[in-house]
Amino acid sequence: RHPPSMPDLVRWQPIEGAEAAARGQRKPVLYDFTAEWCAPCRAIAPTLDELAREGIGKVSLAKVNVDDNPALAARYGIRSIPTILFIKGGAVVDQVVGAVPKAQLKKKLDAIG
Repeated sequence: RHPPSMPDLVRWQPIEGAEAAARGQRKPVLYDFTAEWCAPCRAIAPTLDELAREGIGKVSLAKVNVDDNPALAARYGIRSIPTILFIKGGAVVDQVVGAVPKAQLKKKLDAIG
């Protein structure tokens, strides 16, 4: 599934695609663990989309639906959503749980560059 507003920047990916994309990237990859029924997930989605637009070529965003990908959520120990994992070189380097302000996400992105 691709949200219609950002098909080139944001991807709903299967387990293999999301993990392979993160391993193959030098730039940070954000995994947004989300679900369609999650109100806080819907609240933070526009902020994540905005960060992806602002960071074209510098950051990738993969939205991972926990209902469709429970094995990936379990592998990363996701217990609450939204959870955003900051991945660089295939390794989790930071994370945020909950709908947080854009400034907090940007600060973490800048720190892992």
